[in-house]
Amino acid sequence: MSSTNLTPREIVSQLDKYIIGQHDAKRAVAVALRNRWRRQNVPEELREEIAPKNIIMIGPTGVGKTEIARRLAKLDKSPFLKIEASKFTEVGYVGRDVESMVRDLVELAINMAKSEEQKNVKAKAMEIAEERILDILLPLKRREKVHTEEAPEGTLPAGEAPGGKLLEMPEGDAAVQDDIHRTETREKLRRLFRSGKLDDRIVEIEVVDSPTSPMIEIFSTSGVEDMGMNIKEMFGNIFPQKKKERKVKVSEAVNILADEEAQRLVDMDKVTRAAIEKVQQSGIIFLDEIDKIVGGDSSQGPDVSREGVQRDLLPIVEGSNVNTKYGMVKTDHILFIAAGAFSASKPSDLIPELQGRFPIRVELDSLEKEDFIRILTEPHNALVKQYVEMMATEEIDLMFQDDAIEEIAEVAALVNGKMENIGARRLYTVMEILLEEISFDAPDIAVAEKKINIDANYVRDKLKDVAEDEDLSRYVL
Repeated sequence: MSSTNLTPREIVSQLDKYIIGQHDAKRAVAVALRNRWRRQNVPEELREEIAPKNIIMIGPTGVGKTEIARRLAKLDKSPFLKIEASKFTEVGYVGRDVESMVRDLVELAINMAKSEEQKNVKAKAMEIAEERILDILLPLKRREKVHTEEAPEGTLPAGEAPGGKLLEMPEGDAAVQDDIHRTETREKLRRLFRSGKLDDRIVEIEVVDSPTSPMIEIFSTSGVEDMGMNIKEMFGNIFPQKKKERKVKVSEAVNILADEEAQRLVDMDKVTRAAIEKVQQSGIIFLDEIDKIVGGDSSQGPDVSREGVQRDLLPIVEGSNVNTKYGMVKTDHILFIAAGAFSASKPSDLIPELQGRFPIRVELDSLEKEDFIRILTEPHNALVKQYVEMMATEEIDLMFQDDAIEEIAEVAALVNGKMENIGARRLYTVMEILLEEISFDAPDIAVAEKKINIDANYVRDKLKDVAEDEDLSRYVL
């Protein structure tokens, strides 16, 4: 089930914290997400009949298409998979099977559900790990002797354990005193452990050895991923798990043992059911570069394969059952968000049946200098904030003046205009070139010079040659 009931306005407000502009696209995905909540609240007999309103985003690279979809999935805590449509080819051609994206999405959902379940059992796992640590610190002392007398076949002498060893425990008052002493000692150790006074003590623990096995890749028309996984599991079941002794500090040992116990406490059947339900009701698949599988007028060659990919995608988008190693998964209510530049084609070039499965189409705006200025400073994860915080780890006080930010945006817009327009991604390259020297010298800068002011003159000085020389900027920026 969907985990959020945010209104479309609230969804757009949340997206605004990370993405500048693109209001139409934000509104479209906000409505699509809200429709999921609405669908879950309609009468049950109608619920299965309501299909998701899939979206096509049209716009050049670097304008926020992927980021909008990714942030939407985070808001809804939904399984999210981004995949390039150009990685698929029609069955019979070399390439990935289109159903593999559903299997990948299920794997992501399994990991999400397992992680969530491990958090739920973390407290219990820590309790068990604590007891195991105390057992190591205070081992149970038993005196053993091998029983030498032959017992009648099929029976064990009184007091003898399976395996032929007679266990002799202290008796009477001595046994009681021993138990009291052990209990008191164990509680003292428990108090020391919880106060952290035993953290640096070295203990020896037994852990499962996980040697890396060679990767064998198998090509087939379908089920490639499942086949590889099943072979791995089959050999894993044939050969028992190897264990090895490790000497570690108590502080590290308790975390290792807690993780091991959490794995045991997790109910994988419950995890699998929850993950499949999450995929079917809340999954989001982002199909990037969908314009690359749009064929032209040619009736042979690569265009045949492109149209074949569209026809293979159609049943998945329409709604079908996909076989995974965790069981059948219905794709009827997975939200598909497709994106592409469509510079040499248009959405109407898709096959008609696939067009009809993407009823919402939004065009994203190209980014200009003013947008770059806002991208550098406004979002919660703004680039300027990132670099300031990274340099702060070296005790450097990095300050960007307003005219410097404007100059950086100017250079990025200029280079995008002269060469390939890669949108906001150009800012990353410009910032790296601008701060390369500071980043390299940061650990060695003297204390008196730790305060660095970035102004327009500094930006022009560092980027002038690169920005003005078109040949140089083509390779550097």
